[in-house]
Amino acid sequence: MRAIKTRNGAAVFVNLPEPDIKPQFVKVKISRSSVSIGTELLMIRGNSEASLGYSATGVVLEVGEGVTHVSPGQRVACYGTPAHREIMLSPKHLTVPVPDGVTDAEAAFCGIGAIAVHALRQADLRFGETVVVTGLGILGQIIARIAHASNFQVVGLEPFTERRNRLIAAGIPHVYGDQAEMKAALDTLTDTKGADAILVCASNRKDNLIDSSIEVLRDRGKVVIVGDTGSGFDRDLLFGKEASIHISRAGGPGRYESDYEQLGIDYPIGYVRWTEGRNIQEFLRMIQEKRIEIQSLVSDVVAFDDLPELYVRYEREPQNKMGIIVRFD
Repeated sequence: MRAIKTRNGAAVFVNLPEPDIKPQFVKVKISRSSVSIGTELLMIRGNSEASLGYSATGVVLEVGEGVTHVSPGQRVACYGTPAHREIMLSPKHLTVPVPDGVTDAEAAFCGIGAIAVHALRQADLRFGETVVVTGLGILGQIIARIAHASNFQVVGLEPFTERRNRLIAAGIPHVYGDQAEMKAALDTLTDTKGADAILVCASNRKDNLIDSSIEVLRDRGKVVIVGDTGSGFDRDLLFGKEASIHISRAGGPGRYESDYEQLGIDYPIGYVRWTEGRNIQEFLRMIQEKRIEIQSLVSDVVAFDDLPELYVRYEREPQNKMGIIVRFD
């Protein structure tokens, strides 16, 4: 089978043996995957050899010992395992049945959706509170939509006009192109008290957006780092508001834990209410119930054969990158 990996600063095809089924895993034939373009371009630029993709959907081919919630022939959404490949082994807790009414293209965003859900959980917002989403790429767009559907007051900050317009078209009017404009609007919306939380979704470690985020927080507000961005900060600014800085680790509790992901040992719901697997389920439920709309975020549908060239094109045209679906024919 074929897969996409990074090599010498480029994305290339490699031939790999078809994986054998093993306990606590599901073997899936991929029909669609989604590209997290900011994260994946960073991996390509890193010049190390790594597999690309982490969010996909497909049909179950085979289940391993200990897997009882899905069966062969069933549509599933998969998160966490390298996804730009024809066949993948997906950990059982990260393999979720796709509900009726959810398309393959929508389900392919399951991993990005779980990351968005967990980021908002890290912000620990309450009904009606105000959140600023900085960076409106695909992750920031989905976060803003979920926050809006949850009745948080959402303010977007994004330099690219195309991205701002996408969020405005989704019914979220408070979207701005620079910090001063955003701060003036936020002062009006919050009676100068500031935002309850800022979610930083940029994916460039040369950018440090922590201090500018603290400046527009309310007293004891929160900054949540979601993207792969710089994380230095001015202690005096932080001290002045007794603010807190959090980092959101991917899709939620269980991520990178071998007992959960590899051995299939779940966290009891009474102790960990929202694992990464349960976050995937919740994201798909929001789509099924039409609480959020994802299809308008798809800017490209590319054949698997053409995926390496897409990275080259989007390196040159970053303002146009948004939701990218890979089609496996």
